Amino acid sequence: MARRIKEPKIARRKGSLDTRPNILIVCEGQNTEPGYFKMFRLASAKVEVVGTGYNTLSLVKRAIVLKNKHNYTQVWCVFDKDEHHNFNNAINKAKANGIKVAYSNQAFEYWFILHFDDHQGGQMHRSLYHKKINTILAPFKLTYAGKRGKIVSNDFYDLMMSADRKYHKKRVHLAIERAKRNYNKLDHTNPATEESSTTVFMLVEELLKYTPTY
Repeated sequence: MARRIKEPKIARRKGSLDTRPNILIVCEGQNTEPGYFKMFRLASAKVEVVGTGYNTLSLVKRAIVLKNKHNYTQVWCVFDKDEHHNFNNAINKAKANGIKVAYSNQAFEYWFILHFDDHQGGQMHRSLYHKKINTILAPFKLTYAGKRGKIVSNDFYDLMMSADRKYHKKRVHLAIERAKRNYNKLDHTNPATEESSTTVFMLVEELLKYTPTY
């Protein structure tokens, strides 16, 4: 009787479980903010960036819906003061629902300015932001707000992440220090009146934890 040949046992591979943090960023803007945050080269976390076109309260409500649909490690809302009247309510509603807020008073571009200019807080109307940024970028032969709109190019992003020779420190770290200092001067009882300030540094600090070399 022929001997039955035993078939070799094939070990089944266990499906690998992705344990990296999963961060959702829900942005008011559809171009500038999503374009900027998508450029972060995260190695040990996943990030999903959504540009909604909603603002303040409607943005937070949208973020709550997305948060309840998926199991995110963190959810952030990114929005500006501008002329919105529900600014404080939106911040409070987000926090009450476990959502972090990266807000700017008056606008997101203030965060960009702090990479190059040691602004001390206080009034700076958002109508001045674009001209100031383009003036800063002129020696580098770059533009931000031009005929193509408000574009965060790869070169602009790389410049913000590069070292400032004067301070011997990366510009993004200078921006974090300046934004944090200005934020700590305020009591945050009424963020709508706290011009100029931004908490974008909190979100960027979080992303840099998962970004190599930063």
